Amino acid sequence: MSRANAGTKGVPRADRELQIVRAACEVFGTIGFAKASVAGIAADAGISKPLVYQYFGSKEGLFSACLTYGAELLAGDMERVAADDSVGLERGLRTLDGIFRILEPQPWLWRLFFDRTAPETGDVAAVRAVYTDRITRLAMEGVGELMALVGDDDPLDVSAMTAVWMNVVDSLVTWWLDHPEVTPSEMTARCYRLIVALSGAEPPAQIVADPAAR
Repeated sequence: MSRANAGTKGVPRADRELQIVRAACEVFGTIGFAKASVAGIAADAGISKPLVYQYFGSKEGLFSACLTYGAELLAGDMERVAADDSVGLERGLRTLDGIFRILEPQPWLWRLFFDRTAPETGDVAAVRAVYTDRITRLAMEGVGELMALVGDDDPLDVSAMTAVWMNVVDSLVTWWLDHPEVTPSEMTARCYRLIVALSGAEPPAQIVADPAAR
């Protein structure tokens, strides 16, 4: 391997960048952008501060890379669910289950997207906008399918329900993050019970009995 394609100590640059991003995600997601320092993140990643700047250009560039990393994981899994044969409430449950399983080993990822101390302009805002749009379109597609099942194709109803659904997802995930003793499977089952209680409809229970069967 050529030196141009390697990081420090013979580690490939792509692997080194991923190591830095994962370390940075935990720091940013735990204490927030404003309180995080590049020096501290470099220390956690076991590399030098200048190397962080060499790879990412700035603290903002590193945060943008973290947003991209987390959003790709979540949006990618949502797209996987969208491509399977589930619709309506079952699709919603499978989406939630995927989110819980991705976040279980790295819960700080979720808080990256709601960090009020992060920059609201520049590359950070641009990355946030791209993934917000991507995830919103997936949510609107799923909600549209659900509304169609009950005979409602009013676009404003779909838009309003999408806003409700996205806030519900955030509330459920935030609650779960505050209760780390609850496993993903247990949280998916709880969501199932809540949806049944609120809607009066009972989606297929397979997702609760065997969440891995997706």
